[in-house]
Amino acid sequence: MGGDIAPLRMSDFEYPLPPELVAQEPAEPRDASRLMVVDRATGAISHHIFRDLPQFLRPGDLLVHNESRVIPARLFARKPTGGRVEVLLLRARSETVWEVLVRGRAVRVGARLEVLDGPDGAPTGAGAEVLEEGERGLRVLAFDRPALALAETVGQTPLPPYIHRPLADPERYQTVYARTPGSAAAPTAGLHFTPELLLRLREMGVESVFVTLHVGLDTFRPVEEERPEEHRIHAEFCRLPHEAAERINRAKMEGRRVIAVGTTSVRVLETAARAAVGGAADAESCPWRTVIPYEGLTDLFIYPGFRFRVVDALITNFHLPRSTLLLLVAAFCGKELMDRAYAEAIRLRYRFYSFGDAMLIL
Repeated sequence: MGGDIAPLRMSDFEYPLPPELVAQEPAEPRDASRLMVVDRATGAISHHIFRDLPQFLRPGDLLVHNESRVIPARLFARKPTGGRVEVLLLRARSETVWEVLVRGRAVRVGARLEVLDGPDGAPTGAGAEVLEEGERGLRVLAFDRPALALAETVGQTPLPPYIHRPLADPERYQTVYARTPGSAAAPTAGLHFTPELLLRLREMGVESVFVTLHVGLDTFRPVEEERPEEHRIHAEFCRLPHEAAERINRAKMEGRRVIAVGTTSVRVLETAARAAVGGAADAESCPWRTVIPYEGLTDLFIYPGFRFRVVDALITNFHLPRSTLLLLVAAFCGKELMDRAYAEAIRLRYRFYSFGDAMLIL
C-alpha cells in the first residue's frame, strides 16, 4: 500500500524511566556491566554480561573506538561584581580562546572573569574576557593563559546532571584507552572495556582502530523542537587518522564488519564517509574508498531515514529520552525494535545512561 510516511515527532522519543534505574556509579569491574544483544535481521533480543562480547564477534571484525579524554572542564570564576559563575569548557578555538557554557547571570561581552581554584575558592591569578555571547549560556572566552593547562590545575571533571554522587576515582569516567584531551563528557560506550578484554579480542583476531571526537554540549541537551529536522546540533571536533581510514577501507572492501564503539565513533565514521563522496581531493583520486582521513568539525545529526555508509554494528549505552543519541540508535536499528529493546531493558531493570549497561546492535 502507498501513502505518505508520517513525519518524525520528538514526542515519540520519550519513555518513562524509573529514577532508580539511572546508574549513579559504574559497574566494578568495568566489563561486569550487562550487555543486551539486539539482532536487526531477526529482531531477537538476548541478555549477557559485557565480558561475553567475544562470543558475538568474529576474527576480522574491526572495532572503532573514540580515544578522546575527558578534561577537568568545570571551572569556577568571579565576576567584577563579586558574583560567582561556573564555566564549562566545550571547544577550543585556540590554546587560549574557548567556546564555553556559563552558568550564572549577566555575563556580557567585555566582562572580565577571575578564575578561582574551586567553587568557593581563592583567585588563581588567571582571568578571562567574554568575547562573544550566544544562546542558552554559550559564550566565547579569551583566557590570559592556555585554558587546558589551567583546567588541569584547578578544574573539576564534569559529571552528567543526572549523576548525583561524587566519583571516588575520576579515572572511572575515562575509557582505559583515553589519550587525546578535549571532551566535556565521556564517550560512555567505551567505559565497559578493560585491558584484559581488549587483549582477548585482539588474540581472537578482532582488530581495533582509534578515532577522536571531543564530546560537547549536545550530549546533555534534549531536542526541544518537536520536529528533529529543525534541531541544530552543536559542532564538535573530530579526527579520523590516515592509518585508521586505510584499515576501515580495507575491512569494507574485504566484507568484514566495522563495529562502532559508541555514537561518537558512528558520527566520525559517517562524517568521513560523507567527505569521501563530497568532492574532496582524495575522494576524486580513490573513488573506491568508503572513508577518507578527516580532521575538523562535524555537526552531523543522524536520525531515522539516514543512510549508513560505514557502520555494520554498534555498541552503545541506553540513552536519555528526546536526545540526539536516542535518534541515532533508532536510525540504526529501527524505532520499533529500539522501543522493544528499551521496554525490555526497563522490565529487566538494566542500568541506564553514562554509568549504565550496554547494548550491542548487530
